[in-house]
Amino acid sequence: MDGYALRHDDLASQGGTTLPVSQRVTAGDIPQPLIAGSAARIFTGAAIPAGADTVVAQEQCAAEDDRVTIKASTHLGQHIRRAGEDIEQGTSFMQAGVRIQPQAMGLIAANGIASIPVFRRLKVALLSTGNELLMPGEAMQAGKRYNANHFTLTGLLQALGCEIIDLGTACDKLSATVNVLKYASTKADLIISSGGVSVGEEDHVKAAIEQLGTLDIWKLNIKPGKPLAFGHIDDTPFFGLPGNPVSLFVTFCLFARPFILRMQGVEDALPQTITVRAQFNHTKEGTRQEYVRSRISTSDHGSAVTPFGQQGSGVLSSTVWANSLTIIPPYTVITPGDLVEVIPFSELIT
Repeated sequence: MDGYALRHDDLASQGGTTLPVSQRVTAGDIPQPLIAGSAARIFTGAAIPAGADTVVAQEQCAAEDDRVTIKASTHLGQHIRRAGEDIEQGTSFMQAGVRIQPQAMGLIAANGIASIPVFRRLKVALLSTGNELLMPGEAMQAGKRYNANHFTLTGLLQALGCEIIDLGTACDKLSATVNVLKYASTKADLIISSGGVSVGEEDHVKAAIEQLGTLDIWKLNIKPGKPLAFGHIDDTPFFGLPGNPVSLFVTFCLFARPFILRMQGVEDALPQTITVRAQFNHTKEGTRQEYVRSRISTSDHGSAVTPFGQQGSGVLSSTVWANSLTIIPPYTVITPGDLVEVIPFSELIT
């Protein structure tokens, strides 16, 4: 606070005290001890002179020549930041297993620390599968579609600070899938593929993993995202995510993202949920746990959540419109006003 540093005991009980100004202290100066019965002109960020215990804002003072009159009542210690009030000397201010967010970078720097040990960036091999895929910019052809999943995954992995090894697109042949996955296992810390994990004759990822290593998970009781493969090729973990773009987005956020965070050393890797009132009906009792793309909105009446109108697993626009996933457990009916559990996207894509 720009103002005057003084001893609180030097002020009259009713205000209106006039004191001589004995020194001027700006940020970065080394002040002299305060002369008893005087005030020091002081500016924001400056060190407090020894002996001073109160700062009065300049708006509450009247200065004339080398004297200042305190016009307002004050209290002892006002406008002073005590040494150690943020972090006491000798205490730990960050623990291992915490992501270094921008505010943490500031805190580290504020303590004069130039470098800290961190986990290296994860190398993630990214593979698309499917004869039907085209890259954006190519001319559309009958029976083809643009490879949205590659770019969704690239953005999600970049947000986690991963180093991406782009494996391109594997054609729908078992031998091609086996060869590219075997190569990836020697180059990456983690492999993620999109598509080819269902039960069709042209879905070869499951068979390739079983041929090369072990398949630990296949199929989840969730919607969207039932087909999901997880296993290992030698010591390299593998996620086979669904080909439907919304299913891929949801399963990555719910399963691959926490797994990646734990590989990066993060202790608290699971997304946090909040409770919001539903602004919709859900009358059909499903047998799978549903993750509904939804939007949280706030009004004078509080927060409420509304689902996107189309919940198909190919409706990628719903993930752009939405800012959250609303969780609907199996065999659950929702009516407007019910409390529902919601995962904000801020917990899933940053």
